[in-house]
Amino acid sequence: MERRAVNPTDWLLGFNINHGIEVTGAQRVLYLSGQTSCDAKGAPLHAGDLSAQFKLAWSNLKDALTEADMSPGEIVRLNIYTTDAPGFMAAAGDLISIMAEDGCQPVSTLLGVAALFHPDIMIELEATAVA
Repeated sequence: MERRAVNPTDWLLGFNINHGIEVTGAQRVLYLSGQTSCDAKGAPLHAGDLSAQFKLAWSNLKDALTEADMSPGEIVRLNIYTTDAPGFMAAAGDLISIMAEDGCQPVSTLLGVAALFHPDIMIELEATAVA
C-alpha cells in the first residue's frame, strides 16, 4: 500500500492533519462508527469533561482498530463531532498530541453539533482506516 500526503499549504500540519491523503494498493478499508466516551455497556462517562471524553473515545477507537488488526497510523479520515467546538479548539494542542503520539495524521473535519446521542456526550470520533 502506498500513502501520500497532499498538502497545497502547510497550515493544517500544525493540527497534525493533512489536506488530503492519496492511497493506492490498499487491501482493506475499515469504516468505523462514531466512537464516544462510553464504557463497554454503552454508559456515558466523564460528563462535562471534553478532554477526558476525547481520551476515552480515542481509546475506544483504538480498541476497534485493534480488533480489525489495524493501528491509528492507518487512519486516513477522522471526523470529530463535538457539542463544544470552542472548547475543543482550546484543548486542541493537548488532544492532537495524543493522536500524533499514536502515529495518526489523517484528513479531518471538526463539526460543531447541537447534540449527540446522549446529553452527557460532548465528542464523537468517526474514522476510516486503510491497510
